[in-house]
Order: sequence, then C-alpha cells, then structure tokens
Amino acid sequence: MSFSSADHAFMARALQLAQRGLCTTTPNPRVGCVMVRDGRVIGEGWHEKAGGPHAEAAALNAIVGAGDTATGATAYVTLEPCSHFGRTPPCADALIEAGVVRVVAAMRDPNPLVAGQGMARLHKAGMEIASGLLAAEAEELNIGFVSRMTRGRPWLRLKVAASLDGKTALNNGVSQWITGPDARRDAHAWRARSCAVLTGIGTVKDDNPRLTVREVPTTRQPLRVVIDSRLETPIDAAVLEGGNVLIAAAQEDATRAAALRARGAEIVILPNAQGKVELAALLQELGRRGINEVLAEAGTRLNGSLLREGCVDELLIYQAPMLIGDAARGMFGLAELTDLAGAQRLNIIERRSVGADFRIRARLA
Repeated sequence: MSFSSADHAFMARALQLAQRGLCTTTPNPRVGCVMVRDGRVIGEGWHEKAGGPHAEAAALNAIVGAGDTATGATAYVTLEPCSHFGRTPPCADALIEAGVVRVVAAMRDPNPLVAGQGMARLHKAGMEIASGLLAAEAEELNIGFVSRMTRGRPWLRLKVAASLDGKTALNNGVSQWITGPDARRDAHAWRARSCAVLTGIGTVKDDNPRLTVREVPTTRQPLRVVIDSRLETPIDAAVLEGGNVLIAAAQEDATRAAALRARGAEIVILPNAQGKVELAALLQELGRRGINEVLAEAGTRLNGSLLREGCVDELLIYQAPMLIGDAARGMFGLAELTDLAGAQRLNIIERRSVGADFRIRARLA
C-alpha cells in the first residue's frame, strides 16, 4: 500500500510522541497517536504509563478537551489499536464510537491478545485501515515488547565500558573510571529506559554497584537482578538498598536466603546441570514478570556466559581513548579460537562520540 508524504509526516509525529514514554510505559509498549482531519492535527497523545490512558484515548481526550469531536478523522497510531479489555477498555471500540473513519497503524501488535484483531474490528465497522507505515521505526522503539511477545523473553543489551585495547578493568579488579562522565551519563539513560539491570556476584563484590539511575532524570527505577549461584551477596551490598532486587541462585541456603529477604530481595532458584544459574530460564522468568528490556552490566565471566548461551541481543560498548595492557581483564570470557570461522560476527548499527569516548551499538549477526 502506498502512503502520501502527509501520511509519513503524521506518523513520524506519532513516533515522536511515543518516544516520550520511553522510560515509563513498562510493561506496556510505547505508543503515540495523532488525529487528523482535513490535513490538520486536531488531537494527539501518547501512552505514559501502565494503567493510564492508551495513546488513542489520550488523543481523543485532547480533542474533547478542545471542544471538538473526532468525527471524520484519521488516526495515525504507532501500534495496532488494542481489541481487548485490560486495565483500560479496547481502543478499537473507542475509535469506532468517536466516529474516526480511517486508521493508519505503523505495525501490527505482536501481543497474541490483539495480533490483527484490532484492525479486523475496525475494518468490520466500515473503517478504512492501513498498516506498515514506518513499521521498522515503530518496531525498533518497542524492540523489547516485541521480543517478550514473540519469544517470551526480554531484549538483552550487554553494556561494556572498555579501553581502546578492549580491557574492562585492571588485573586487580579496579575499573572506576575507564570512561568519562559523559559516557557514564549516557549509560544511565540506557538504564532508565530498561525494565531491569542485570549483573553478577563478581561485580557486586568487586565494585559494590547500586545499579540505579542517577545521572539522568527518572520517575522509576528498574528492577535490579543479581546472578548469584551460591547466595553470596553481602548483606550490606549497595545493590540491596531500597529493595526492588531479584537474586537468581542455583542452590538453596535457608539462612542466607532469609537474611537477603530481610533486606527486601526476592530470590528465585534456577539451577542448570553445572550448578550455575540457568541464564535462559532466568530470561524466561523475567519475561513472565513483564520485563521488556534488560541492560546487563557485568564482568568478563558473566559477559562470556551470556554470549555463549545465546542470551545477548545487542552490545552497547563504550570505548575510552586509553591503553591498559595485556594483563588487564578483557570484555568477554570466551574460549580460545583456532579458526576465525568460529568468530562471532556482529552487525554495527551505530557509532558515535560521547564526550571523550566512543559508543558502539552492535547486534549479533
């Protein structure tokens, strides 16, 4: 189906609106909506948080608030309007009742509760429907939601801060700070949009991180997830402050578990055959909890395990213009290769400067 330049412009605006919910909509998708009649925008809205009005309802409310109606309007929405009752009524029904005559959706909703049914309901009501306009941009905005709906697990970004020679810490474990303040602030922005931040017990012991969003404004903190096979997390660890912590272990220890729960941590036991945490099972568990995007900030060994076990979707690598030397710790604890045919290939999707450092985003080929 062909779309006009005006269609593109209005959908691009809807995507801009959806972006405003980047850090707040979890576990829901980020959605924007623009209502147009006679080539003029008469209302717009975006989904701000779960339980609040969906983007279509927000746009309709804006129209009513301005003393107008949506009769005869076209709705440009970044995700197929929902067709089921959740925390809010179906948006498809709201559009029909409002007298909207055309709906252009960027992408189909991957949620099995919708999955085409919203557009089908609109079509059955006699409305003109179209989809696929700026679909790639809409899917990218909701890459974690799509992952959870289609794979049952969140999208996992593995963040690494390294020197130009690929080292993440000195051999004694010291790593603060390889990258500069601009890169750290940028990394906190990725934390803010993530539903969960994941690390391992090694990082907790070496760095005692809080894993909270501090360098950028935020209205919520992500779930903090610690992979700790033997429940060795220190009771006074900074990551436990304020609760909202999930510890994934491989074995029970009633005494240690009770002490950690007293600090507000929740514990799940997910062992694999080697007595470690089953990482794939952990991702499935996070998916069941409505986690769309995970930012992993771990050490060399866990980074390597996440890669080996197929848990990594995207790499977020910050490189500082410094050299640390061979004895320092590398980025990924991976087995030695004897043939380059076995190398993990990457697709670079972004390169940019962040202050004095560089940021590379790559996806596994």
